[in-house]
Amino acid sequence: MSRHLVCLTFDFDALSGWIARGLTTPTPISRGEFGVVGTRRILGLLQQYDIKATWFIPGITIETYRQACEAIVAAGHEIGNHGWTHVPPAQLGCDAEKASLQRANAAIEALCGKTPRGYRSPSWDLSPDTVSLLLANGFAYESSMMGHDCLPYYARQGDVIEQEDASRFGRETTLVEMPVSWTLDDYPHFEFVRTESSILPGLMNASAVLENWIEDFLYMCDHTDWGVLTYTCHPMVIGRGHRMRMLEHLIARLAQAGAVFLTMEQALEEWRAAGCPNDAEVLR
Repeated sequence: MSRHLVCLTFDFDALSGWIARGLTTPTPISRGEFGVVGTRRILGLLQQYDIKATWFIPGITIETYRQACEAIVAAGHEIGNHGWTHVPPAQLGCDAEKASLQRANAAIEALCGKTPRGYRSPSWDLSPDTVSLLLANGFAYESSMMGHDCLPYYARQGDVIEQEDASRFGRETTLVEMPVSWTLDDYPHFEFVRTESSILPGLMNASAVLENWIEDFLYMCDHTDWGVLTYTCHPMVIGRGHRMRMLEHLIARLAQAGAVFLTMEQALEEWRAAGCPNDAEVLR
């Protein structure tokens, strides 16, 4: 019997993403503040459709917006580690990355009474040490890489990637990668960001993005017996009115097409129970 899963995931960055970029003047900070408004709207929508989601929350957001984070936990959603701040691990040394990971774990345990099983890197940029640190700290899965679109796979350690020589892949670990994609992330489609050196144009038509997001799910249904598709949203982005309508249309359309909505932890366990289906050859 075919079965096709959807994980709705929300990165509750709030102020942290702007602070990590050094954008601390009132206007960018207010954009992060809107994440609390968006979170309230998202929780209402998920409750309406009886969906449990996975929320990746930086530790600093937990301490800044404790009440909003407690509401997420009270609604029964999974909480994943998203670092302490929103600085990508690739920009940290090993000691700083370890301290950030463990400090965020402590904040999550204080929030919901248990340490997280899942991790998502800020800005989806892992360091050479990330996989080892996640394994050492008891994580079951990671969700920042893009080696597949709808099948989990085991993360590797020790890849040697050079400009002039053939790449040499390291060994597989027991850490499961729950893959993501920029195409299924609301931020690059919708968020307008202007810095001194670049512009992220964003501001896409939500209906066009919705069509793409639905088509990816339908492609998975047509070409796999078992698969899981992960959508990544940010409350400060998806929480705007027309995008909330898009998110509701997405949920309704995917449900109509047979989607089963699970948390990432639940999807991981089902993948294991299904015999860990994979397309390992595409990663070799």
